[in-house]
Amino acid sequence: MSLISELGGTGVALITPFKSNFEIDYPALGRVIDLVINNGVDYVVTLGTTGESPTLNKEEKKSIIKFTYEHVNGRVPVVVGIGGNNTADLIRDLETFPLDKSIAVLSASPYYSKPSQEGLYAHYKELAKASPKPILLYNVPGRTGRNVNASTVLRLANEVPNIAGIKEAAGDMAQCIAILKDRPEDFLVVSGDDALTFPQLACGMDGVISVIANCMPARFTEMVRLGLQEKCKEAKALNDTMIEAYDLLFVENNPAGVKAFLAQMGVIENVLRLPLVPLSDAISAKIKTYIARELKPSLQTH
Repeated sequence: MSLISELGGTGVALITPFKSNFEIDYPALGRVIDLVINNGVDYVVTLGTTGESPTLNKEEKKSIIKFTYEHVNGRVPVVVGIGGNNTADLIRDLETFPLDKSIAVLSASPYYSKPSQEGLYAHYKELAKASPKPILLYNVPGRTGRNVNASTVLRLANEVPNIAGIKEAAGDMAQCIAILKDRPEDFLVVSGDDALTFPQLACGMDGVISVIANCMPARFTEMVRLGLQEKCKEAKALNDTMIEAYDLLFVENNPAGVKAFLAQMGVIENVLRLPLVPLSDAISAKIKTYIARELKPSLQTH
């Protein structure tokens, strides 16, 4: 099954808002979902690492999935994140989580364990066999400690039918080019690096699963659309206005950066679960200055 037509363009890795008592803030999550959909994103991803999924228990995860389906209400496709380093446990999640209304499962590669390339292949093959929905690989070695090599990605793409695409966030342009050169025609390749999305679109990527689209959905989504239309000059002009924001979002931690943006925009409370903490005052002040300069004239909060 090709997902390129459904999941090309801009997907957003949704944050999980919390109240001051660290409980999930569902009204705020609804506001974030409305913000991104009303400003043009093509689909949403729930329970990614941007959603602080490592600090959510299984019942909370199931509840967030159901809430997301209900609040999205068919307006855009929903992708569900199910990843980790316990293959057997992930298989149980794939069998028990409410995935009926999802279009695909995004699965980050095993973290900390640092399996071999053969281990990564075997892990994803077992997930694909168990999953009722197509699997999107997620390669983010800066977080997991192990790169999924281009050769392993292409092997999975060609040999495992239920592997439908990849979110590539290794930050390695040569690896991206190698995957794009030899991928099957129906294999989705999207960026996982906001700051690299513009040049990666020029290399032939199908879109992005973004962090910045939580707080700057209209501008970032338009940049992606222009890039996919090969209007590089126009896309670059928009991208240039967001370069500082990319740095501010990730300088200390994700999602601390994007939560600081959304809190200053009045969408959520600035609360994270430990071991994550809010941004330092110095970075928060820079975000305030950026918002006043770049976003206040057309602040999109509805």
